[in-house]
Amino acid sequence: MEAPILIVDDEEKIRTMLCGVLQDEGFRTLEADSGESVLALVATCHPCLVLLDIWMPHVDGIALLEQLQSREPELPIIVISGHGTIETAVRATKLGAADFLEKPFSLDTLLRSVYRALGTEPSQPAATEPATATADTDFPGARTTQKIPARTIRQSVVVHGRGLHSGVRTGIILHPLPLGSGIVFGPLSSDVLIPATVEYVQSTGYATSLYREGTGVKTVEHLLSALHGYGITNLLIKMQGEVPILDGSALEFCQLLDSAGIIEQDEEVEALSVDRTYQIGDHGAGKFLRIEPSEQLEIDYCLEYPEPVGRQEFHYVQRDADSYREMIAPARTFGFLKEIEALEEMGLANGGRLNNCIVIGEQGIINPPLRFEDELVRHKILDLLGDLYLLGQPIRGKVTAHRTGHGDNVALLRAIREAQAPHMSESAPKTAPALQ
Repeated sequence: MEAPILIVDDEEKIRTMLCGVLQDEGFRTLEADSGESVLALVATCHPCLVLLDIWMPHVDGIALLEQLQSREPELPIIVISGHGTIETAVRATKLGAADFLEKPFSLDTLLRSVYRALGTEPSQPAATEPATATADTDFPGARTTQKIPARTIRQSVVVHGRGLHSGVRTGIILHPLPLGSGIVFGPLSSDVLIPATVEYVQSTGYATSLYREGTGVKTVEHLLSALHGYGITNLLIKMQGEVPILDGSALEFCQLLDSAGIIEQDEEVEALSVDRTYQIGDHGAGKFLRIEPSEQLEIDYCLEYPEPVGRQEFHYVQRDADSYREMIAPARTFGFLKEIEALEEMGLANGGRLNNCIVIGEQGIINPPLRFEDELVRHKILDLLGDLYLLGQPIRGKVTAHRTGHGDNVALLRAIREAQAPHMSESAPKTAPALQ
């Protein structure tokens, strides 16, 4: 007989509800209404999974989680909280929790988490998500010439810091996902899943932000850039509000992925290779973004500001994680001192600090040294790589950019999407498989 799932919660109604749902899925269940009996039940009944409410009378749920992990390090534990914050979620995940759910949560969310923690799939889908626009490359204007292995991470990892624009403490939890899931954001306080695709971009003012059904995730470009550089194709990103700015680059996200470990999955992902030119803006006006056919992803970026910055140019060819980590990831975001007051009036850049942003004054860089002489243009390429990944798959083409930003990047992606629209309306599935 299969090992049971142990439900630890002081509220009887919640235990009863969870037991009913899990038993309907074919699981056996055990219940505990306090922390005192949990260690004994785990030792004698050997559950396959623990659902642990960390807010119970007379019990420090985090301390109990730590004890369980020290005694049974291979036992998956899903932490449940009615007073969850990103700090609690990060702490629980660092201690080894397989997932963190904030009450109230939907039953579909619960089952996705359970199956993911167990590394199994349900006999029936736990949920059905509305179809999202996936990149189908059999259409005029694009062709598939390459395939790359699907990739996810080996284990869940966390990182925390402050949001660049909100200034509040925030963090992210990365969870591996099975084949065909894509890159998906899952806000802690909502059951809404937000695919990292251009269809959900709602804001590009000083950062790229995604929204769905009233729920948003902000400043996603640096993280997506690292995922693009590493070729990660299936990943769940749990977070609250805004992705942390960390040191202003993508380097710490690379280190996070390295610590998680990268695994190749038994599937290949098609790369979208454009076979005609798309352009946003006017070359004659000096501000434009163009992509044209190429067998690889390469970017020529020209950045041009008044002195003391002047003109910077860089040519980058996307090869592998090592080249991305060495040439692009360390480049930090930057801003001009004269713009800081305006940004503050707009409620932006509240988390900007001298250690996470290159600040440029009238005489030059206020907080040297730079990591590269041309660090500013490399960071523009970093941002562009993050935005390009919002196509939902790798892209092959030669990109030429001159004085462009997030709005131009997203406009280019939408132009490519529009070329697919007639074909996709006929071939896109009506529903997409639920994330397990």
